[in-house]
Amino acid sequence: MGDAHLIETPLSRTELLRGSFLHVVRDTVRLPSGDQATREYVLHPGAVMVIGLLDDGRVVLERQYRHPMQAVMIEFPAGKLDAGEDSLVCAQRELLEETGYSAREWAFAGRLAPTVAYSDETIDIWFARGLTLGERQLDDGEFLDVFTATPAELRAWCFSGDVIDCKTLVGSMWLQNVQSGEWQLAWETTMAAPVAGAPTP
Repeated sequence: MGDAHLIETPLSRTELLRGSFLHVVRDTVRLPSGDQATREYVLHPGAVMVIGLLDDGRVVLERQYRHPMQAVMIEFPAGKLDAGEDSLVCAQRELLEETGYSAREWAFAGRLAPTVAYSDETIDIWFARGLTLGERQLDDGEFLDVFTATPAELRAWCFSGDVIDCKTLVGSMWLQNVQSGEWQLAWETTMAAPVAGAPTP
C-alpha cells in the first residue's frame, strides 16, 4: 500500500525564532488531500544519552533541575551534539563532563525521537562499561548531582512516576532487555575518542 496517502509535501518555510539554543520554524505543507496546512516545530542538532554500567551492576544517573518542568528530574547522562560532532565523541564527552566517568568499552544501542509532534530531535543511545571515575568538567551554569542505582531501583522509579523523563524511560527498557539477553549489543574497546566527523551508526 505504501505511505503516499500519509506524506505531507513541504512548500515553504518561515523562520520564527533563532535563539542561542532553539530554532523554531513554520512550514507550509501540502496534505495528502491536496489542501495546505502549517506545521510549527523546533529544529534540533540531535543528542546522545549514555547508559553507564558499573562493575557492580549499578548504573550512573543524574538529578538535574529542568526549568520547563519546574522540577528536579532523574535522568541518564545526556547532551546535545556540537556542529559536526561524531555521536560517540559526544557520548564520551558528555559522560566525562557531567559525571567524571570515562569508559573502556562502548556499544551503540539505537535511536529515539522524543518529541515527534514538535521537533526533529533524535537521541542516540549508547552503553558504556569498564568505567573509571575522574573529575567532572561541568559547563558554567550547570548544576547536577551524580548518583548510582540498581536497574531494579530504576525500574521501580519508572513505575512509580519518580522517573518521567522520556529518554530515561526508554533507556531503562533497553537496559532491561540487554541484561535479560533479549537484545544484543556489539561492544567495542575504545582507547581514544574517534575523530570528529567519523561515520556514526
